[in-house]
Amino acid sequence: MDEDDVSNARIGELITSLLKELGEDPGRDGLVKTPDRVARAMRFFTKGYEEDPSEVLTKALFDVEYDEMVLVRDIDFYSLCEHHMVPFFGRVHVAYIPDRKVLGLSKIPRLVEIFSRRLQVQERLTMQVAQTLEEVLQPKGVGVVVEAKHLCMMMRGVQKQNSYAITSSLRGEFETQSKTRAEFMGLLQHRSEGYA
Repeated sequence: MDEDDVSNARIGELITSLLKELGEDPGRDGLVKTPDRVARAMRFFTKGYEEDPSEVLTKALFDVEYDEMVLVRDIDFYSLCEHHMVPFFGRVHVAYIPDRKVLGLSKIPRLVEIFSRRLQVQERLTMQVAQTLEEVLQPKGVGVVVEAKHLCMMMRGVQKQNSYAITSSLRGEFETQSKTRAEFMGLLQHRSEGYA
């Protein structure tokens, strides 16, 4: 068995113990394969720990004379809340103003994926995306807005079904230039026909 198989087996043992503590019979038909399924699912849900976001971005930097805003919006994400290990999910909007370098557009959703596939809180996720783009790309500014629903608020605790949280991280010109910030926020409001 390789290292991942050994780790999955250990996680499976823990899930078997958890099922017993909850009053379930891990040997019954519907639960026999559950420990292995949960182990594999948790590996997938947290695969972001295995990737270096800076390395992913560095491979897709290009010299381009372009100094206007680049926005990739409505990036779907799913993550696990580190407080209760239940999902939170939503959309991320990322913009930057290049300074002689642009990033391959597919790398922005990839960056979101790396950080969201970890045990997270929305606030940290927002800052990590912005900070990594700022460090690797060294743009004139970065803006990140995250909108999410949290099952820890919906399924337990206050049990509010229609609440969602919005967080933002604005850096460089997005923080210091009100015109840039207003353009970014305005673009987030705009819905093109066919892309609503």
